[in-house]
Amino acid sequence: MSLVRKFATVASGTMMSRLLGFAREMLMAAALGTGPVAGAFYAAFQFPNTFRRLFAEGAFNSAFVPLFAKEIEAHGVEGARRFSEEVFGVLFSILMVLTILMELAMPLLVRTIIAPGFASDPQKYELTVALATIMFPYLMCMSLAAMMAGMLNSLRRYFAAAIAPVFLNIILIVVLAHAWYTGADSLDVGYDMAWGVMAAGVVQLAIVWIAARRAGVSVGFRWPHMTPNVKRLLWLALPAAITGGITQINTLVGTAIASGQAKAVPALAQADRFYQLPLGVVGIAVAIVLLPELARALKAGDEKEAASLQNRSVEFVLFLTLPAAAALLVISEPIVRILYERGAFTADDTLLVSSILAIFGLGLPAFVLIKAFTPGYFAREDTKTPMVFAGLSVAINITIALTLFPHMGARGIAVASVIAGWTNALMLLAVLIRRGHWGQDRALTKRIPRLVLASGLMGGALYGAAIWLAPWLASSASLLSKISALAFLCLAGGFVYFALAFITGGADIGTIRRSIKRQNTASDIADI
Repeated sequence: MSLVRKFATVASGTMMSRLLGFAREMLMAAALGTGPVAGAFYAAFQFPNTFRRLFAEGAFNSAFVPLFAKEIEAHGVEGARRFSEEVFGVLFSILMVLTILMELAMPLLVRTIIAPGFASDPQKYELTVALATIMFPYLMCMSLAAMMAGMLNSLRRYFAAAIAPVFLNIILIVVLAHAWYTGADSLDVGYDMAWGVMAAGVVQLAIVWIAARRAGVSVGFRWPHMTPNVKRLLWLALPAAITGGITQINTLVGTAIASGQAKAVPALAQADRFYQLPLGVVGIAVAIVLLPELARALKAGDEKEAASLQNRSVEFVLFLTLPAAAALLVISEPIVRILYERGAFTADDTLLVSSILAIFGLGLPAFVLIKAFTPGYFAREDTKTPMVFAGLSVAINITIALTLFPHMGARGIAVASVIAGWTNALMLLAVLIRRGHWGQDRALTKRIPRLVLASGLMGGALYGAAIWLAPWLASSASLLSKISALAFLCLAGGFVYFALAFITGGADIGTIRRSIKRQNTASDIADI
């Protein structure tokens, strides 16, 4: 299976999840707007979601996958299954203790870490504590699910792990639709959604568990025992967890700071949903697929193949995310207005969220490049260097956010996140080059400036077209007119970008065709 096809397999599931996520956010915006219940829910959910990224996706897709792949190569599927059972016993025990401690300490955590700004509002504070207490066990389900997903990714079974997150959005959409049908008040909606998150965690764990069994790896519980392999995993997992969850760490920091201002927490979360679409579909898909492929190439001593994988991955992510960044920068307001502005979500909310979204658009290429650069370290079992860079990034983010927030509000937090993201991406690239782990690639260095040019010209065209279509995009226009105008902008922008990319040489149709057709013999053998 070619690299592009593997990206597409993961991206298809992620795309479905993100599109349903938009539907969920639209219903939430209509039901809750940027009011206090929305703020409490977003702040409460951000905490277990951040831990999920830190201890689940970050750790196991970065540390577990190379070790699991090594076990498959050395001892076959049966050896890998034994290793998985050893890890499962330790992971389950750690998660159980962590969940109990966090549940008991939740009031203190909300007051000091999650949303310290809510402490001055007793009702909002107590609601946040209650919702976070309900949702935190979601971490346990999703951490175990991430382990199963890591096993599936190592076996090149990508789809089940990619499709499982869809069910979080499906369940929450059903909850919101039921609330709308029954006329439930906002407080009941908040509680119902919290229980929906918990149910979604159980469903997602069941999906990947069943998929792993069908792939031939049935994991049973073993009493926790610190074997050499488990010790190696934990040694690699802590820095990998911090590195893999850097975007979520910065988001958690931003949420804590933003809790000091009304509407800032939900506004940041609603803007975050938009740029998470290209980040999830492209960046995460590349990171998931690239890591095991790089690990195999390096284990085989094929540095040329490893360099090619890295360069093609960067070319792929920039080809798709540069135009997305340009579009978010110039037409964020009509996008937010059409998708969110109804019910409790007002025109003032549109201006606030769209301005934050435009800023996030500037950082989108950096956020995606981080996902493409870090496998170059993790595949070599170097998780410390990216952790150091992640720590520096968080320090930069906190410093700038605290400086700008009093003057710019939520927009200042977005600016801090963008600057921290670009700093992290550039540090990762610089050290890869210095160590000789980033091969020279003339095609890549030639195409990047041309892709930037094509994206810039497309952005200019979109800006002019948005002015021309302003009467059809205005709040007073009919919903059909607004949707039609936005659809025209998206289609026309895509046509302009792809035409310019191929005309200028930023993209080459022959290379794409060869990438799609290219078969990896080892991959085909491992597709069981």
